[in-house]
Amino acid sequence: MKKEKKYKILVLSDLKENTQSVLKSTVSFAKIIDADIHFFYTKKPAEIVKNDNQLSAKRAINEEYFIIDKKIKSLISSFSEDSNINIKHSFSFGNVKSEIGDFLSKNKPDVVVLGKRKSKSLNFLGDNITDFVLQKHIGSVIIASEKSTLEPHKKLNLGFLNNTKDNTSISLALELKEKSKEPIKYFRVVKDAELYNKTSENLEEEKNEYVFEENSTSSKNISNYLTKNNVNLLCFTKKADNNTAFLKNIIKDTEVSLLLTT
Repeated sequence: MKKEKKYKILVLSDLKENTQSVLKSTVSFAKIIDADIHFFYTKKPAEIVKNDNQLSAKRAINEEYFIIDKKIKSLISSFSEDSNINIKHSFSFGNVKSEIGDFLSKNKPDVVVLGKRKSKSLNFLGDNITDFVLQKHIGSVIIASEKSTLEPHKKLNLGFLNNTKDNTSISLALELKEKSKEPIKYFRVVKDAELYNKTSENLEEEKNEYVFEENSTSSKNISNYLTKNNVNLLCFTKKADNNTAFLKNIIKDTEVSLLLTT
């Protein structure tokens, strides 16, 4: 059955070195789910204006406007041409969180894409924007890996963590499942792995489920298995069973792209 409208994907970028890989993964994802893309960038005025002179400040902002516009157009043009997807773009000057929050409220994208930093901190885009977006945005969030980008024209190698496939409130996970490589991998963290293996009836997941004991190394162990099994997109809920520490560790430790659903 044909969808009534396309999904809307918002890419939040800081125009740093990982932007190319983020766009590549975004375009690949957009092709899979049939989505439009909007590229958004925001910058603090304090990074542009160096003195209190109004005329100088206005001139500096105008100059920066043309520089940023040219840079973004150059960046997205090749991706747009190669993928045959029209990538819209916009940018603003102001408080980064406020500008992003306003954009989310006005445009209501279905999916927000963020790049994952090489740093082990969660301060992607600065000022802990990842945490802010996860709390503010009611839809799904992709944290795109630079090491494991999604490739155009290639099927996903998809993984589900815990009960994502059952709990997600949107159809994205099911659509991805239909267009992914088989078999899909299932990863589960439990308090007692031995007891779980004895009592569970895994049905579909039986041959492709990996069970991990809940402890301080769970996220690193999952990361190793994701790499070994060539999984390039791991789906799980933003709440992550209400375990905020586990969620942050998964984001920090894994090297694949992540889809966090509601």
